Amino acid sequence: MNQPINAPSNDVLSLPEAASRLLGCKAVLFDLDGVITPTAEIHMHAWAKLFTDELVARGITEPYTDADYFQYIDGKPRYDGVRAMLASRGITLPEGSPSDAPELETVCGLGNRKNSVFSAVLEADGIAAYPGSLTFLDTVEQAGLQVAVVSSSKNAEVVLRAAGLRERFPIVMDGVVAAREGIAGKPAPDTYVEAGRLLGYGPSECVVVEDAHSGVEAGRRGDFGLVLGVDRGIGHQALIDAGADIVVDDLADLVDPLRSASRTAGPDAPADPQTPTAPHDSSEDQA
Repeated sequence: MNQPINAPSNDVLSLPEAASRLLGCKAVLFDLDGVITPTAEIHMHAWAKLFTDELVARGITEPYTDADYFQYIDGKPRYDGVRAMLASRGITLPEGSPSDAPELETVCGLGNRKNSVFSAVLEADGIAAYPGSLTFLDTVEQAGLQVAVVSSSKNAEVVLRAAGLRERFPIVMDGVVAAREGIAGKPAPDTYVEAGRLLGYGPSECVVVEDAHSGVEAGRRGDFGLVLGVDRGIGHQALIDAGADIVVDDLADLVDPLRSASRTAGPDAPADPQTPTAPHDSSEDQA
């Protein structure tokens, strides 16, 4: 029986235990940046450029570091990250609006400035998915589970298409959809809950796969069937403390346990349900 995860548990699952619990679920809900694609590295570069320049221009001596990214920005909607980072240095700016030019000194202007850097790097260099994540995706789909992407980013559609993966995910719940529908972003569980609902399942039937503190917290707060952490730099213990049931260095670590558990489950393994229709308007402009 799954334990409620309204608070972090000290009981970390083993790989076989996590595989068994995963196969007892019906859907896997993937974060994108840092879980499926290494776009988190591009985001980190863009944020570092933004705030290094911004702090220097304001004469603030405490420099921006990767620790700031993990503490104040990682996994959050873009403008929330700007707001939190500025607050950490005692800076308050006007909110502005999402249409603000990148040159404006507003929360939205700074967020749009960061996104300009991200978009330029993505266009120039492209992106490829983590090989282990692709193998894991293949394995859970072969086991009959449905999949969705749940990302705070407004670039999720662009990233998925650049990686050649858009057609693999019938549901993409990203920052564009969340803003349009008024759905609270991570660490609130709402975007994950809604993605599961669109697939036809409740939280207890879904797995959340996350690399960010805020995303793992969303999984814990939503009482999902399994919260799977992927450590891309934040640290195993930080993700466990946030509420992960298990943390792996790469999703490939779960592939063999899943295949073994699938063979053991035999005819009781989940059947392949009908694929739902994605609600995302792919023509919508990305911020």
